[in-house]
Amino acid sequence: MQYIDLSVSIQNGLAVDRPGNGPQIRYQGHKDSFPALAKPFPGLKLEDLPDGEAWAVERIDLSTHNGTHMDAPWHYASTMDGGQPAATIDEVPLDWCHRPGVKLDFSHLPDGHVATAADVEAELARIGHALQPLDIVLVHTAAAARYGMDDYLDSGCGMGREATLYLTARGVRVVGTDAWSWDAPFAHTAKRYAQSGDPSIIWEGHKAGRTTGYFQMEKLANLDRLPPAGFQVICFPVKIHRASAGWVRAVALLP
Repeated sequence: MQYIDLSVSIQNGLAVDRPGNGPQIRYQGHKDSFPALAKPFPGLKLEDLPDGEAWAVERIDLSTHNGTHMDAPWHYASTMDGGQPAATIDEVPLDWCHRPGVKLDFSHLPDGHVATAADVEAELARIGHALQPLDIVLVHTAAAARYGMDDYLDSGCGMGREATLYLTARGVRVVGTDAWSWDAPFAHTAKRYAQSGDPSIIWEGHKAGRTTGYFQMEKLANLDRLPPAGFQVICFPVKIHRASAGWVRAVALLP
């Protein structure tokens, strides 16, 4: 089997989160940590340790939405499925997180485009795939090529309400994108909102989960290396009590 890493690293200083929302990692080296290690061992000297090293450790201040992560329905609404309490990330069914994968290649669509049900249907026809319940659908966008660059947040297409409902109506419950958001970038949506004044276009893909709850991964990587189908996706999120999201080490498994 071949493993393909679909996750990005959590790093300091990358322009991949909204200003002020990025992670802060503090690194402590092998010698810096000696006072903490020595505390239970009176008389211990740094040179007593092999190579004069204690341990390396990191302290991280980050959001559950930094790095490659999975959003739970609780992120976008307090209810789902017609008024039921929205699921949090610790409630995702584990059997939804290891399933056959399907890749929709929307990398040719312009930045800010809102993908429709017709877009999804046309791409499925092109690749010759009939969706099955619990398929994990991954959307490859133009944002992947801009990861880490100043325009990443504004890059790539998004999945609209009808496209999302097209997937969930066919039993899809876990999806993913290599863009910053499942929806079109805010910069483009803001321009459309200024013209139309229609609030229903704001976060419409996410908010479609109020009708049918689903979990979406964001900031995936290496989707260009995947075939359209014929692979497995493994994407178990970190179990954080009552949280709106959890970090995920998503991988694809190819025969």
